[in-house]
Amino acid sequence: MSVAHTRVTPQAGGPCGDDDCGIREVLDRIGDKWTVLVLVELAKGVRRFRELHRAIPGISQRMLTLTTRRLCRDGLVERTAYPTIPPQVEYELTAMGRSLAESVQRLAGWSREHKDAMREARARWDADHPGEA
Repeated sequence: MSVAHTRVTPQAGGPCGDDDCGIREVLDRIGDKWTVLVLVELAKGVRRFRELHRAIPGISQRMLTLTTRRLCRDGLVERTAYPTIPPQVEYELTAMGRSLAESVQRLAGWSREHKDAMREARARWDADHPGEA
């Protein structure tokens, strides 16, 4: 995938209904772990590229570039470049991005609240259904 590639790949099998395609596009974007982590970090405020890179363990510079570019294209993040040497770039959430970040943060809270119960449910399932996990 090239750095310039930001389009969502259409599903095979022909066009889908408008509602289905819209949902799929949004889920494709927010279903990416890097997107979620970038949104969570930017919900804390404006960040420079290097600050984002340091704050998100495991993300490569290339993946952060792709992720921020896609979020800018989707209207969730605004990128501001300053004509300095070296160039300085800042990212911040747009109003739409803040709205999404609030939803992501609620999901993260739900995940923290229910993670132990889910582990217990998985353990019960695995005990009752060996080999089906």
